[in-house]
Amino acid sequence: MTEAPPRGRFPVGLTIVTAIAMAILVGLGVWQLQRLKWKEAILAHVAALQTAQPIAAEPVLDGLAHGRDADFTRVSVSCPGLAHAPFLELYAIGPNGQAGARLISACPVDGASHRSLLVDRGFVPDDVTARPKVDPADAAPTRVTGVLRKPDRPSFFAAKNRPSRWFVRDIPAMAAALRAPSPAPIFLYAETSTNPEFKALTPAPLPSEIPNRHFEYALTWFGLAAALACVYAGALFRRVRP
Repeated sequence: MTEAPPRGRFPVGLTIVTAIAMAILVGLGVWQLQRLKWKEAILAHVAALQTAQPIAAEPVLDGLAHGRDADFTRVSVSCPGLAHAPFLELYAIGPNGQAGARLISACPVDGASHRSLLVDRGFVPDDVTARPKVDPADAAPTRVTGVLRKPDRPSFFAAKNRPSRWFVRDIPAMAAALRAPSPAPIFLYAETSTNPEFKALTPAPLPSEIPNRHFEYALTWFGLAAALACVYAGALFRRVRP
């Protein structure tokens, strides 16, 4: 054990460690306040989308090529053969906590900067073994209304994708598996059914509730910083008092 510094000596080491810890805690609090503003903007955008009319997808996708943000934009697009298109199964948890898969297909897009758009057609529970019929020769158009969403960043603990089951929304890899050329860097979450005859496939509606607890998190980090400051002040007082 190292001897404690004599009473009256300024604790340089303790001060440095405390300053670093304070900087980290305050930085986390400030970051949560920034996340709060970001989340409030998203919530306002989502609230506006609840009653917004869909717009054509092609001009929105063209805007992506010029750096415009299309996240949470409601669009409508006609997809040839989508009802019977090949699909990938993405692991997901349904609204009732039931495990299942989301069916991901490619929608050819004409007149846009991108030639295809990946469509999340909806959720199928694992206890349903049936799937929509696949017929690549069927080119009947399916009109889809939905919300464009950027893919989430994969978690460190996410399982690796495999042909029979996907776990990460990897647009380039999914597009390659579906042979979809020049995919847009965004997903279309269908709000309207691509297969009305297949009731087990539930489209993904716009989320009605998005948690927003960033202010609470910020208070927690600032509170920890304040507590650390009090502990440091108490230790400093005991060290330097006569």
